[in-house]
Amino acid sequence: MNHTAISILYILYLICHYTTTANTLEVGPGHIYATLDAALQDVLPGDTILIHGGTYAGGLYEENIQGTANAWITIMAATGELVIFNGGNNAWQFLDAAYLDIRGLVFENQTGNGLNFDDGGTYDTPAHHIKFTSCSFQNINATGNNDLLKLSGLDSFEIVQCTFLNGAEGGSGIDMVGCHDGKVRLCQFLNLGANSIQMKGGTRNITVERNFFKFGGQRALNIGGSTDLQFFRPIDATYEAADIKVYSNVFIGSLAPVAFVGCINSAVINNTIYLPTKWVLRILQETVDTTRFAPCGNNDFINNIIYINNLVNTECNIGPNTDPGSFLFSNNMWYKENDPSWTGPVLPVEDMNSLNGEDPLFKDAENDDFSLFFGSLAIAAGLDLSQPVEDHIGNSFNQPRSIGAYEGNPVTGIIEINQISAAVHVFPNPAAEKLNVLFPGKVNGDIIISIFKTNGQLARHLEMSIHDGDQISFDAGRLNAGIYYLVLDTKDERFSTTLFCY
Repeated sequence: MNHTAISILYILYLICHYTTTANTLEVGPGHIYATLDAALQDVLPGDTILIHGGTYAGGLYEENIQGTANAWITIMAATGELVIFNGGNNAWQFLDAAYLDIRGLVFENQTGNGLNFDDGGTYDTPAHHIKFTSCSFQNINATGNNDLLKLSGLDSFEIVQCTFLNGAEGGSGIDMVGCHDGKVRLCQFLNLGANSIQMKGGTRNITVERNFFKFGGQRALNIGGSTDLQFFRPIDATYEAADIKVYSNVFIGSLAPVAFVGCINSAVINNTIYLPTKWVLRILQETVDTTRFAPCGNNDFINNIIYINNLVNTECNIGPNTDPGSFLFSNNMWYKENDPSWTGPVLPVEDMNSLNGEDPLFKDAENDDFSLFFGSLAIAAGLDLSQPVEDHIGNSFNQPRSIGAYEGNPVTGIIEINQISAAVHVFPNPAAEKLNVLFPGKVNGDIIISIFKTNGQLARHLEMSIHDGDQISFDAGRLNAGIYYLVLDTKDERFSTTLFCY
């Protein structure tokens, strides 16, 4: 038998071996294993630990729980069953774990950190390949520097569709020290303390994408921070954080939604920032050693919508020992509520191609819908970049892309308007001066009238209330001769038609 045939047979043996030996270890009352700890003593690569509904005690401490690249270990809640790990200093502390897939579990009421995954104190053998999906980290029973999810020396990880709720006053939702090559996607961060996500101690190449932050702590994103030198991973890292990518997120509230702190080569692109309470962003340097650490600099802030009110007097707070002049600001939209005289933010460098003082026309900000009305000046006004590919809700960005976390999609919007059957009667049409609009039934409440040019640019925008009436009139004389799209939005419906002016 030749070597090729032997190799093929060996590969087939491995496939069959893992297929036939992978087991499901069931945990819970009436099952073989009463606790997760007991199941972990027997688990092998490729196995699934299936935990049945119930509340289990926290306080697990485990070392070297490891699957393999071809046979991950899965720890998951049984379908449709609520599994809670309650209390303990940490719910779990896992040292040097690898190739674990953790799904659908709830961790709450810990007095230390909710979950703690680390490399056992030595980055020579980092923890790696850990995935958390649809887990909840919540209601921590601590007020100090305690984190819902603590990660130290973890590489190649994903945190997807998880919820972080009610964190410690001095802690973070996710705290990373010396972590690399990770993704935080489609998560919610609600009512947190110091931070939603902190990335420091040599953390590098992390993508924070399509998440929702509401009252996400004093600094919702702390890109960098301050770390004792012995905890850096690698030990000789010359930055707190580097190559952090913040894409298509929504931020509501926080003293400062974004803080660049001793970080380099990072980018905050296509996000929507709504009503921060003190600053929009901060540029700081907390680990100061000019012989080792580069000053905070060479970071980008591009294609973001920033909607503020009078609580913000300083848009960009700049600390000492930083390099703010090396930042790139471009194509951001800045709007200050109820302040028509506001001329725009004070930044360390010019925000190139920015839009200042223009209302982004969110569809329903009061209910956390920051998608854009067709005709918003944010549409197609962004710097055309290759990343991010998707907006906050998974739509592809167009070329040129919109500003903010949502793609306004003006081309698609025009097509959709033409395809909607005429549900309103506009007369006279063509119009010269006075324009009347007759609804197909009585409409009550607030309405928004938007008139767009054929290229998607907003020509007129009116808001009014009607009560027990099905006809409205307004002046169309300010419109130049041409073809327009008239769109009327009520609370529940959208009506549209084509308008001709002469």
